[in-house]
Amino acid sequence: MIRDIESVWQSVPAIEGAGVYLKRVFGNAQVPKLDPFLLLDDFSSTKPVDYLAGFPWHPHRGIETVTYMVKGKVTHEDSLGNKGTINSGDVQWMTAGSGIIHQEMPQESERMMGFQLWVNLPSLRKMMAPRYQDVGRGEIPEVDYKGALVRVIAGSVGNVKGPVQDLVVAPEYIDVSLEPLSTFQHPIIRGHKAFAYVIEGDGNLDQKRLVKGGEIAVFADGDDVSITAGSNGLRFILIAGKPLNEPVAWYGPIVMNTQQELVKAFEEYSSGTFIKHKPKM
Repeated sequence: MIRDIESVWQSVPAIEGAGVYLKRVFGNAQVPKLDPFLLLDDFSSTKPVDYLAGFPWHPHRGIETVTYMVKGKVTHEDSLGNKGTINSGDVQWMTAGSGIIHQEMPQESERMMGFQLWVNLPSLRKMMAPRYQDVGRGEIPEVDYKGALVRVIAGSVGNVKGPVQDLVVAPEYIDVSLEPLSTFQHPIIRGHKAFAYVIEGDGNLDQKRLVKGGEIAVFADGDDVSITAGSNGLRFILIAGKPLNEPVAWYGPIVMNTQQELVKAFEEYSSGTFIKHKPKM
């Protein structure tokens, strides 16, 4: 059964970090509509003033953050001693787990195009050791799948698997480009939540609804999505995953299951006991 669109909405302007102007695709207000996904930000811009203030030192606990740089670059470093640069085409899948303090600073470029997704962790893994999966552009397979150009970050398309493996909620994350009026049909596990965010162009994300750039379409349950590009072509990211069906206690950059856990996390951050795991030597 082809999945219909359950709902569509437009991303909205927001300011985060030290003054980064971005588009909030979804966030706290949509919980638990996209479970296990919590937030998606689009920080694409042609104006460096929109993003150079960056995201100075801040904590995370209880989630995974996924930074996908289509164009431009972001430097990062953290309390565990990790540092590096996420360049055009790269992905960083960071599991904050029990706690990490880091900063992410976009660098000036002719055009910045990037997305950050937050993936919730189940209660049994909230306090797992932090870890990274840094994936370079050349490691991400780009395949011609029945006429669609697809970058497979996580999950699989046909027989091609993405390089991001061993994920807690086993999500799928693909970047799809379609020529004008061409169609992409792809299976998604029944019961998994799925959505598509349109980066460029427009298209029919089911048989009835035209979705345009900057809009998100959330799919109802079913077996496959069938997406047809409009006359100008279409590029979108398609993300799917198994819902956790757990309570969410969320404030700022920390997401737990109860208010008591949330209060404890901020108390530990204030007292200097937030970091539970030391870097591997």
